[in-house]
Amino acid sequence: MEGVPEPHSGWTFLTNHARVLAVIADNHSARIRDIAAHCRLTERAVQKIIADLEQDGYLSHTKEGRSNIYRIEPGRLLRHPAEAGLSVAALLSLLAQDEAGRARRP
Repeated sequence: MEGVPEPHSGWTFLTNHARVLAVIADNHSARIRDIAAHCRLTERAVQKIIADLEQDGYLSHTKEGRSNIYRIEPGRLLRHPAEAGLSVAALLSLLAQDEAGRARRP
């Protein structure tokens, strides 16, 4: 069935919010459908995550025609007390380094 994520059990290191934010950081005009496919989430889940991120000031968007252009607030600090002082930009930098490393692997 198209649009349904693969089943997953157990825990993961990154939250779905972090995954969605990383995809948007890579492509500020990504469509919800594409974000969902990349993150293996439903489109509805991605819409909810984007709404959460916007509500708390981590993300905003503007309409350009039928598309959304997202803007990440890189200076916003992460929410969990254990990451006190760590910014969104720092997190995205770490994720981008990992992605670049994966792209170079055979």
